[in-house]
Amino acid sequence: MAEKRDFYEVLGLKKGATDSEIKKAFRQKAMEYHPDRNPGDKTAEEKFKEVNEAYSILSDPQKKDKYDRFGHAGVDPNAGFGGAGFGGFEDVFGDLFGNMFGGGFSQAGRRRNGPRKGQDLQKSVVITFEEAAFGTKKQIQINKYVQCDTCSGSGAEKDSEKVTCPKCNGSGEIHTSQRTPFGQFTNVQTCDKCSGSGVVIEKPCQDCGGQGKVRKTVTISVDIPAGVDNDSVISIKGQGEPGSNGGPEGDLYVVISVKPHALFARKGYDLWLEIPITFSQAALGDDIIVPTLKEKVSYKIPAGTQPDTIFRLKGKGIKSLRSSKYGDLYVKVILEIPTKLTGEQKKLIGKLGESLSNEGYSKRKKFADVMKEIFQS
Repeated sequence: MAEKRDFYEVLGLKKGATDSEIKKAFRQKAMEYHPDRNPGDKTAEEKFKEVNEAYSILSDPQKKDKYDRFGHAGVDPNAGFGGAGFGGFEDVFGDLFGNMFGGGFSQAGRRRNGPRKGQDLQKSVVITFEEAAFGTKKQIQINKYVQCDTCSGSGAEKDSEKVTCPKCNGSGEIHTSQRTPFGQFTNVQTCDKCSGSGVVIEKPCQDCGGQGKVRKTVTISVDIPAGVDNDSVISIKGQGEPGSNGGPEGDLYVVISVKPHALFARKGYDLWLEIPITFSQAALGDDIIVPTLKEKVSYKIPAGTQPDTIFRLKGKGIKSLRSSKYGDLYVKVILEIPTKLTGEQKKLIGKLGESLSNEGYSKRKKFADVMKEIFQS
């Protein structure tokens, strides 16, 4: 069996990465190896599982702390001290301290036998710029495990039932003890007959093979709020895969990708727009038509407007996700110089240029004055 890779390495991170770095790396890796993007690719499927396992550990503060201190032995139930899982460490030291203080404890079996939440899932959704700005509703399809209707998730035929595992007596664990000069040490391994569940099925359900769940393509309605952006994540509780031992369903995380707009760029909740204007409009001023996401508005640019001047239209941006406020629209005017001129037009522009002195050009006049000072000194 191949050695399990370091969880930080799986996510492309270094040990000590922050929560936000871990979350960002997980999104990128999960999207890269997602089965929907790599249909039939077994390697990508394995990497996707590996990425999810790494994130499930590093996103949990307690599990991350154990992993940082003990490595895989700290979180893997099938690795660690003497072949025991890390849960076994609690039994090892529990028996040791139990011998010293007259009692013992073992919670690993109860936890393994207890309810466990189902697998969380992730799905990418591509929406338009306008849908991100105003919100929308999408119907998405996802292939996942769902509860078996035939056995209602029990995994057993109707005339059968689950019974206590005869090998582990319902504990889900096989204990082997060894006495040492320091006390009694107990190694704990998952029961191979019931896979740690503590129960076995007399007659497994024929439709699900005793798993209590079957794979199915389901359609889920997703409400996407106004103001989402690239890599926004929408959590839908209970739309992941079924839990085990009566545990709750996992959650579905919908990752948003937004198509770029032909005119607008987005920075936070603000919109940015470039509008070309002519020389006469810049020199004399003019009323120009400015598009917004909802409508077209008129805006008066003053005479003498310089190239790359930026104007702000307050409240014409994108609605905030967390409040009723809106961002602004920033309009940058770009001076466009004509490239095709008739002979008559060239003469007129030449005459205009001759009629204007440096007094009409503040930047040009300042530049000329500085040049004069430099070369006179």
